[in-house]
Amino acid sequence: MKKRHLVLIALIALFLSTALFASGQTEAAETEGLDRSKYFITVATGPTSGLYYPIGGAFSSVFQNKLGYKSSAQATGASAENITLIRENRAEMAIAMSDAVAQAYQGFGAYEGKPAATELRALLGLYPNYVQLVTTNRTGITKFTDLKGKRVGVGAPNSGVELNARMMYEAHNMTYEDSKVDYLNYGEAIGQLKNNLVDAVFVTSGIPNATIMELGTTAEIVLIPIEGEGLKNLKAKYPFFVEATIPADVYDTKADVVTATVRNIMIVNEDLPEEVAYDLTKGVFENIGDIQASHATAQKHITLANSHIGVDIPFHKGAERYYQEVGM
Repeated sequence: MKKRHLVLIALIALFLSTALFASGQTEAAETEGLDRSKYFITVATGPTSGLYYPIGGAFSSVFQNKLGYKSSAQATGASAENITLIRENRAEMAIAMSDAVAQAYQGFGAYEGKPAATELRALLGLYPNYVQLVTTNRTGITKFTDLKGKRVGVGAPNSGVELNARMMYEAHNMTYEDSKVDYLNYGEAIGQLKNNLVDAVFVTSGIPNATIMELGTTAEIVLIPIEGEGLKNLKAKYPFFVEATIPADVYDTKADVVTATVRNIMIVNEDLPEEVAYDLTKGVFENIGDIQASHATAQKHITLANSHIGVDIPFHKGAERYYQEVGM
């Protein structure tokens, strides 16, 4: 009799565990009336050679594998293209540099004369991008003004990198006319630097950047500082830039290098349903370990505590709701 009772208890336990598992799976796709399986979340990232792509891919993976949305990460030209994709509702979420977002939202700089992108909204702040002006010991370039007369890769036209490059020249009382500029994305430009076809390259990204590290396998990397009067002018006109240091051990340079950073943020369109924006924001922080595992930069910087840093546009109402719930 006792044996029969034990078998019955075991069968009931098995039934309950199976039911709970099935319930959990259903909840992963449908929660509080939100049917996640009906939404496809495209995360616009950047070139596969940069940090946007693996970090954006981690977000997409959480949405699909942990929350039950249909999702994919899309390789793009980064900030400027991503802003366009969000404005045109061709992506639901995108990573972009806060300086490019600020210009688009307010209609100045590269977006002068264009309709202000007031439909842009933030979900969270991500991590700092470092302005990395890269050359090698073969060029003799040691300071920004040495770019006069040199061949310089400034980034793809109107990309976030290229917008940064323009502002760096302006801050140093220079223009593109002072150099022979080449509008290549930084992956292509670093390739040209390896072959001595350009003398310096602007790379605005998290650190370490894999493309720069690869350069270090064939040449001695030299980082040109953004400092002194140039940095002072930059921060005075564009306060979203923050001074920071690239430690020598990042690229095995001879010394630490002072430069400017600008924060990356995750943006959406205000048209994204509030319950979806809330659910995605909550899902990110409930699975933050998966996001942080994508890169050392994500591990260090993408946290709930840092979620508001560098965000100069309004948060989406759904994100606001989540932050209020957690006391932020």
